[in-house]
Amino acid sequence: RRGSDLFERITHLPEYYPTRTELHILESQGAEIARSLDGTRTVLELGAGSARKSRVLLRHLMGRADALTFVPSDVSGRALDLACESLASELPDLPVEPLLGTHEAALSRAGEWQGPRLVLFLGSSLGNYDPPEAIALLSAIRAALQPQDHLLLGLDLRKPESVLVPAYDDAAGVTAAFNRNVLVRLNRELGGDADPLAFEHVALWNARRSRMEMHLESRADQTLTFHRLERAFTLKAGERIHTENSYKYGREDMDRLFAASELRLLEAWNDPREWFSLVLLRA
Repeated sequence: RRGSDLFERITHLPEYYPTRTELHILESQGAEIARSLDGTRTVLELGAGSARKSRVLLRHLMGRADALTFVPSDVSGRALDLACESLASELPDLPVEPLLGTHEAALSRAGEWQGPRLVLFLGSSLGNYDPPEAIALLSAIRAALQPQDHLLLGLDLRKPESVLVPAYDDAAGVTAAFNRNVLVRLNRELGGDADPLAFEHVALWNARRSRMEMHLESRADQTLTFHRLERAFTLKAGERIHTENSYKYGREDMDRLFAASELRLLEAWNDPREWFSLVLLRA
């Protein structure tokens, strides 16, 4: 719950461009995207969160379909509750059937809903997977697609380091709190004694691997004990725990991903600065 709340705050930060940029694409080009998806009967969104962005596209799709069902999936029950509340208020005529669980669990049930289906994977979430993992996930999505189905995928594009680093190290410290929250979860679930404030939030641009990295850097020599693991870990001052990656893509990166996942690119919609891309794919 804490992680969901913090991430929702992150998406509103002035430094965090992905949500704002993707929303602009959906608002300015949503009608065109919807035209490319005529006949869609079910929208399955992976990692729906608050569904703030998908609501924009759903409005356009509802105007072009006789019947449309929205299936938001997420591992956070709180996020799904908030999404359903907002959708009931803003789109009261839209049937909503939430799924609590992982992406893989949601995809395994995709065939339960009427086609043609659209799988939505918005945001820059694919970038959190290392390339082999990203290919595995895209391949799982492709396996769930019937010939008439589509995948609409959000991809964060490469851009200057001066834009990237503040997006992952905001002045208000919200991203730092989000990063440290992994220690709160470890303490709770594994009986740990880690002090989140004994770690510095570090965000780095790794140009060679084309990814933003988040780390937790130990402020002093310390030992972390996790009783349920019956293990202890000793860290020296300055030693880092690597907590997250966020890959940024160029066209060649995308082509390799799609080819390896047996997905065919149909169309792409970018913002004017070429910071973000929404790509439409088919098996």
